[in-house]
Amino acid sequence: MRARDKAAVSALRATLAALDNAEAVPVDEAASRGLALEQSPVGPGATEAARRELSERGVVEIVRAEATERLEAAAQLTVPAHAERVARLRAEAAVLLRLLDGHGPA
Repeated sequence: MRARDKAAVSALRATLAALDNAEAVPVDEAASRGLALEQSPVGPGATEAARRELSERGVVEIVRAEATERLEAAAQLTVPAHAERVARLRAEAAVLLRLLDGHGPA
């Protein structure tokens, strides 16, 4: 039971990070480098940017991609010495795929 909880925590943390990254707004590097210090915006919220909102389909696609990534990595690890890692990757993918039950194909 403990190993399953670790797999779930690991899979969910990584997937939440992937979702968080997907919501990030790309930074316009040219605009951010072009200002002199005295021209930089100041004050509360001056450096905050609105996050993107992901649709339910977008979330499902990211979760499915995370599960697929784990399954593909597990398939590539064929050496018996990696059996524990393979089992962990498959357990993480199973956790993510269970979350997708009922969402149908994306």
